[in-house]
Amino acid sequence: MAILDSKGRLFGKINLLDLGAGLVILLVIFGIFIFPGTSGSVAQVGAKTVPIEVDLVVRGLNVRDPQQLFTNGLAKGGKTNVIIRNQPYGEIGIKSIQQLPRTINVPQPNGTVKELPDPKANNFSADFLLTLEGKAQLTTNGPVLGNSKVKIGMPFELEGFNYNFNATVVDVRVNTQ
Repeated sequence: MAILDSKGRLFGKINLLDLGAGLVILLVIFGIFIFPGTSGSVAQVGAKTVPIEVDLVVRGLNVRDPQQLFTNGLAKGGKTNVIIRNQPYGEIGIKSIQQLPRTINVPQPNGTVKELPDPKANNFSADFLLTLEGKAQLTTNGPVLGNSKVKIGMPFELEGFNYNFNATVVDVRVNTQ
């Protein structure tokens, strides 16, 4: 009896193509359930939870009355929803918020430039400096909120009861004590 017959069957019983397909299926199942690989977020691998403060600057927010933002939740001691790189993080505490004065650069006769308050009365644009505080995972690549690394220059989207705007990270402070 030949090992392989004229129809490609092993010992006249098993087709080699069927045997190969069965082995591939078994290897895939074995690979999925026995060796699933690394999964989970970036923050879970070799990280510890630490307090973090993130300073954000908001430039040119078009708002008629900035006080309405403060009375509806965007205030010291309040909370805001944060979206980092289109990934919702959740709520984070507001440590402080400061409205920055609107100024313009005015050239002087001697060639210097002087920064003066903006005299426009109908300027519906406001600048803010916010400090957010929360807990982050500290990895070897820096702090991570949710699944997103927090770095200077990153955009944050802030959302609340009556606002949704973008801000930029200008400082990150990690308390490692």
